[in-house]
Amino acid sequence: MSFRRPTEQAATANERQKLGRWMVIGAWLLLLLLLTLFFSQWLERQQNPNRHLSVITGATGDAAVVLKRNRAGHYVAPGHINGVPVTYLLDTGATFVAVSAELAQKAGLQRGMPAQSRTANGVVRSWLTEIDQLQLGPIVMREVKATIMPNMPENEVLLGMSFLRHLALKQEGDELVISLPP
Repeated sequence: MSFRRPTEQAATANERQKLGRWMVIGAWLLLLLLLTLFFSQWLERQQNPNRHLSVITGATGDAAVVLKRNRAGHYVAPGHINGVPVTYLLDTGATFVAVSAELAQKAGLQRGMPAQSRTANGVVRSWLTEIDQLQLGPIVMREVKATIMPNMPENEVLLGMSFLRHLALKQEGDELVISLPP
């Protein structure tokens, strides 16, 4: 049987209390981290329920993309412009596909003729350009007319009518089916 001095016993008890406090703090931090990850993924799914595109095959064998409306009532989808990953916001009110200046630089888009674009924030200066390859799931188009807008968020793209007019769009409830026309 070993006997400890009272000061040794107090020191050991104090060390155990410190260790216990650190374990409780660590558990709380781990819980907060897990909750943050869970809610950030939940919010992302609310903003973009189409992070993983749903593709169906039609009666003619052509592939179609099925998009679900997000919480704000918009159709948002992932895609690529000249191989650069982007997030599309479908905008039937936009004449052209609109990209940010940063994305235009990443995707190798050249500024063409200056133009003016009407936005919700008023008239802004923009530049005409042409996208070599625009992809939405299995749907790929080449030489799509677009505008470069300097004040747009970097990886957000307004998918306007210069792309959408070549497709068949069919809305069913909260879903939009996009396909090549028959």
